[in-house]
Parts: sequence; structure tokens; C-alpha cells
Amino acid sequence: MGLNCGIVGLPNVGKSTIFSALTSAPAEVANYPFCTINPNIGIVNVPDERLDRIVKIIPPAKRIPATFEFVDIAGLVAGASKGEGLGNQFLANIREVGVIAHVVRCFENPDIIHVSNRIDPASDIETINIELALADVDSVDKRLQKVKKLTRISKDDAKENAVLIPLLERVEKTLEDGKAARSLQYTDDELALMADLHLITMKPVIYVCNIDEDSIGSDDNRFVKSVKEIAAKEGSEVIVVCGKMEAEIATLESEQEKKEFLDAAGLSESALGALIRCAYKTLGLRTFFTAGSDEDRAWTFKNGMKAPQTAGIIHTDFQKGFIKAEVYNCDDLFQYGSEQKVREAGRLRMEGKDYIVQDGDIMHFRFNV
Repeated sequence: MGLNCGIVGLPNVGKSTIFSALTSAPAEVANYPFCTINPNIGIVNVPDERLDRIVKIIPPAKRIPATFEFVDIAGLVAGASKGEGLGNQFLANIREVGVIAHVVRCFENPDIIHVSNRIDPASDIETINIELALADVDSVDKRLQKVKKLTRISKDDAKENAVLIPLLERVEKTLEDGKAARSLQYTDDELALMADLHLITMKPVIYVCNIDEDSIGSDDNRFVKSVKEIAAKEGSEVIVVCGKMEAEIATLESEQEKKEFLDAAGLSESALGALIRCAYKTLGLRTFFTAGSDEDRAWTFKNGMKAPQTAGIIHTDFQKGFIKAEVYNCDDLFQYGSEQKVREAGRLRMEGKDYIVQDGDIMHFRFNV
């Protein structure tokens, strides 16, 4: 599974506008379907006020935030699973991402075309979900027929196939009903058996409600309420974004100008920052830090990684020759005010190869190669 986020939705819901605002990299935006044909890819900084606080306490020559990749995928339409609207190409792009940000239009504007000529978030979500489910049906059915054929002609892997066949049949039935494969419960062994299918509907989804400026700060947008009801049933996250406003913020040159713009709108931060963090955490990504006079840096790691693995993120030699890691959490630094005082308080410790790194750890690795 890719460690990135794909932005999907029907045409003209604001995907490319939101992508451009996220990455400050202009994606082609127009008022007609299929404007985006090839996916745009952008790298964004992960907003993390902890790094800002570390920089104030341990001033570096360089400040380097963690980064995350977003992919702007062209609009899907009904029939995409059968190739409508270049659907096969777009579906292939979605298979390569780790989490899906499903942009849903939650505003009315007669000047912006809607492919269905009406604003109905529930219907829009259903259209996309059915197409993704139908695309997965094809993948599951091909595997199911292959496994059944092999079972008839060979006894090899009979035990595994005895588990796999009913599992695939259960998943296929769910998908044919228009439901996502992730809606089922699986054992770890079952997940392992299906891993190489790369099912789109196994990917976690974040619903992104694209609202108009009149709805900023309001709880009265009925379209957003509809999306939240659907997301609650699925156990999915919802982020509310005003794509038009975020695009305006993205054009401002300085952070001070952006802050003043947000203050004037009565907002503490850009909604896109919340989207970035949500996608990052949904993928099980976490952050550890290194800090010193040369640089203060945020590093991305997968939740559950041990110290040698995270050392290898910095350099393979760190992992090969790993000895120990000096570790304390950034919360200790914020509480005591300096690394020296963290040491004096006994909060800095030496950890070995079995230490599971925690989000917010500040680490110094000892290695020998």
C-alpha cells in the first residue's frame, strides 16, 4: 500500500482546486469534466507545531518538516468500472495510493456544472462507491475463478484454498451489493491472503466536504450533515474545506499574510492542515524528531516500528550498526525547557533494539559500522 493520499470524486467537485491549494502547485482547473487526465502529484509539508516549539528551544541552522504525497486523480463517473470516462486508467491510479480523500461537493452554484445537474452528496458518494466496488468485483472474481480451477486440478495449497475460496466469495457478495470490502471483519490471516489483490475498497476513506464561503464556520450546511451521517456509519473521517478560500490563501506569499487572512475569517488554521494530518495518521504514519545545532528535523515512520528501523530511515548505516538510541519525548522538552534539564530530570533514557518508537520521540542514535 502506498504511503500517499489520492484525491478522488466526481468531475467539478473541486478536487484540482483543493490539490492546488494543498501543494501550491497549479493543477489544471476548468469548468468541464475530465480536465485532469494524468494524475498530478504534489509533496506537502506536514503541519506540526511540535517542530516549531523544538526549534525555539534548540535553535538549528535548518528546520526540516516531515512531508507527505498527494495525488490528484481525474474525476470518476457512473460506468467508470466499465471504462466510461477513461475510468480504467483512473481506477488504476487509485489502486496505487494508500488512503483516499473523497471530495464531495457541498455547495450550490449554477455557474459550475454538476455532472448530474443536481447537488446531492449522498448520491454522489454512492456513485463513486459503487464504481469502486464494481472494479474490485472484477479483481476478486478473476482470483476466485483461478483458485477454483487450481483446486480442481491440483491438491497443492489445498488447506490455504479451503480458507481462501469462501473468503473471496464473501467479499465478492459484499462488493456486488455495492458495499466496500473494508466493511467486513477479517482475521490477520485473511488479510494476508488478500493483500496482493490491492482492493480499492479496502483503502481507508476521508470524506472532504467542499463548501462555499457562506458556510464557513456554520453548522447549518445540510449537504455536510448528509456526508457526516454516511461517514459515521462507515467509521470514516470528515474534513470540511472551502476550496475557493483555500485557493486564495495559497496565493499569499508570507505566513503572516496567511495568518491575518485566517484571523479575518475567524479560523485558527487552514482546513487543509487538518486534512494533511488526518491522511498522515490514517495511514498509520507517525513522527520522530532529531534536534541539534545543524538541523531540527521531523522524520516519518510507521506506527509500531522499532528503534533500528527508524534509525534506518535516516541512513541504512544507522540500522546496520545500531547500538543504542538516546530517547526522550518532545513533551519532556517542552516541560523542562532544555535537553540538559531533561537529562537532569532523568527523563532521557537509553533504549535498545526492541524499543518501539513513540510519536513525538526525540532521538539520537549510536551506531558503529
